[in-house]
Amino acid sequence: MSEQAVAVSQVAGTSGAAPASSRRWWILGVVGLAQLMVVLDATIVNIALPSAQRDLAFSNADRQWIVTAYSLAFGGLLLLGGRLSDLVGRRTMLIIGLIGFASASALGGAATSFAILVIGRGAQGAFGAMLAPAALSTLTTTFTDPAERGRAFGVYGAIAGAGGAVGLLLGGVLTEYLSWRWCLYVNVVLAVVAVAGALRLLARQPRDPDVRIDWPGTVLVVAGLVAVVYGLSEAETKGWGAPTTDILLPLGVVLLAGFVLVERRVAHPLLPLRIVLSRFRGGAYLAIGLSSIGIFGIFLFLTYYLQETLRYSPVTSGVAFLPMIGMIVVASTTSSGVLMPRFGPRPLIPTGLVLATGGLVILATQLSVHSSYPAQILPALLLCGAGLGLVFGCALNTATYGAGIADAGVASALVNTNQQVGGSIGTALLNTIAASALTSYVVSHHSHSPLVLAQAAVHSYIVAFWISAGILAASAVVCALVLPSGRLISSAGPAASAPAPHAG
Repeated sequence: MSEQAVAVSQVAGTSGAAPASSRRWWILGVVGLAQLMVVLDATIVNIALPSAQRDLAFSNADRQWIVTAYSLAFGGLLLLGGRLSDLVGRRTMLIIGLIGFASASALGGAATSFAILVIGRGAQGAFGAMLAPAALSTLTTTFTDPAERGRAFGVYGAIAGAGGAVGLLLGGVLTEYLSWRWCLYVNVVLAVVAVAGALRLLARQPRDPDVRIDWPGTVLVVAGLVAVVYGLSEAETKGWGAPTTDILLPLGVVLLAGFVLVERRVAHPLLPLRIVLSRFRGGAYLAIGLSSIGIFGIFLFLTYYLQETLRYSPVTSGVAFLPMIGMIVVASTTSSGVLMPRFGPRPLIPTGLVLATGGLVILATQLSVHSSYPAQILPALLLCGAGLGLVFGCALNTATYGAGIADAGVASALVNTNQQVGGSIGTALLNTIAASALTSYVVSHHSHSPLVLAQAAVHSYIVAFWISAGILAASAVVCALVLPSGRLISSAGPAASAPAPHAG
C-alpha cells in the first residue's frame, strides 16, 4: 500500500466511532462558526479602525498595534495551541478558545483607552491560536468518509476563503449603522451559539498519554514566528531597511531553523516532521501559504480602490465583494465534494491558482480612475472567487488528510500558521511595493494635483495586482511540482478499491 493510502488509513482507523450522520453536520455548523470568528477578525476590525481611532484618540503610529497585537499572539502561539488540542482534547480546547475569544472581544469592544483595546486584541489572538486548530482538527477527525469529508471541507474552505470579504461587508454595516465596538461584540454572539453547540454535540476525550509538550521546540517556534510576524509588520510601516526589520527577520529565520533541528532530535516533537514531509500535505501547506501572500492584494487594494477612487461607502464596498464570495462558496464545495474524489488535488489546486491569477491580470490591465464595476471589476472578482474556492476547498482537505489522531491538532495549526505568515508577508511586501510605486508616479509627473494623485493611487494598485498575479502564477507551478498524482483514498471508505496513488 502506498504512503498516502497508509496515512489516510491511520485517520480512519484511529478516530474512533464517528458520530451519527445528523450529528456530524451539526458539528460542522459549530466548527464553521468558530472558523468564521477567526477569519472575520482579519478584516472586520480594519474597517472599524478609523472610528475607533477617533473615539479613543490614539495616533496613526499607534494604530498598527491594533492589528499587530492580534497577529503576533495568533501567529506565534498557533503550533502550541495545536499541540495543546492534541494533549487535552479538541473539545476542551475548542470551548476554552471560544469562551476566551468572546471574553477578549468583549474587553476590546468595551475599551475606554488604547491600551485596553490592544490588550483585548492580543488576548483575542492568543485564544484564537487555541480555537483555530481545535476547530479544524475536530472537523478532520469527525469526517473520515471521503465523500462526506469532501463536502464538509468544501463548506469549511468556503468560510476560510470568503471570511475576509464577509468581514469587510459586516464591518462596514456594523460601523456605519451601530458602532465600531460591535465589530468586536459580534464575536460574543457567535461564541454563545458555538459553545452551546460544542457542549451538546462533542463527546469528551480522555487525555492522550502519548502526547507531550516539547518546551525547547515551543520556545524556539514561538520566538521565531513572533520575530518573523513582527519583522514583517515593521517592514510594512517603517520599510525593509529599518533596523528592527533587518534584525528581526534574520533572527526569526535562525530561530525557526533551530526549531527544525530540535524537532528532528526530541522524543515528543511539537511538530513531527512526518506531517510536512508527506507530499500531499506539504504541497497543500505551500498552496495555502503562497495563495495567502497573493490574495492579500485583492482584498486590501481593491477595497481602497472602491472607497477612495470610485467613492463607494464601506457598506457598498462590502456588497461589491458578494459575487466573489458566492463564487468561493460554489467552487469550494464543488471542488472538495465532487471534483477532488475523482481527480485528486494535483490538477485542481494549480488550476485554482491559475484562475485567480487570471482575475488579478484583468484588474491589472483594466483598472483606471474611471473603471466600470460591471465591465471590469465584476469579471475579475468572479474569476478570483472561482480560483480561490478551488484552492481552499482542496488544500484544506489535503493539508489534514492522513494525519494520525495524535497529530490532528498540530497539523491543523500548521494550516493557520501558513495563512498567518503568508498574509503577513503579503501585507509587508505588497504595501511596500505599492507605496514605492505611488511615490515614483507622483515624482515623475511633477504634480500633486487631485487628478495626478488619483492616477498615482490607481497605478500603485495596478503594480500590486501584477505582483500578486506573479506570485500566484509561480505558486501554481510550485504546487504542480510538489503535489503527487492520485486521489486521497481511505481504506474505510468507498474508494478503498481505487488504485493507490503514485508519487509522480
